[in-house]
Amino acid sequence: MHVGRIFLALYFLIPGIGKFTSWGTSVALMEAHNMKMIPILLATAGIAQVVGSISLLLNKHVVICALGFAFMTILINFNLHDFWNTYEGVNPERELQNFYKNLGIFAGLLLLAAVNLEEANE
Repeated sequence: MHVGRIFLALYFLIPGIGKFTSWGTSVALMEAHNMKMIPILLATAGIAQVVGSISLLLNKHVVICALGFAFMTILINFNLHDFWNTYEGVNPERELQNFYKNLGIFAGLLLLAAVNLEEANE
């Protein structure tokens, strides 16, 4: 369980930092998907990913972080990996693969939350 929690934390920490170090690339991706309020959403996602990941690494507030990341993953899936839409420069096969990958991450986050909630109630 600890190894899975650490890998999930790293899965969000590295892209969270990347949102700030590769701001232009992230903005371009969001613009390609016709998203609105890009700077606010991007900064919010980056901060949430970095803070939540650190919290998971420290094994603190695991249920809240896991459920928050699960919610974020689903939002990202339907807004940025919408393989059913066509965007210039976006490969639909790659987006389909990312969509399914994110469903697996979503499931792992729900399991992490459930196990930690169960442990907290014992």
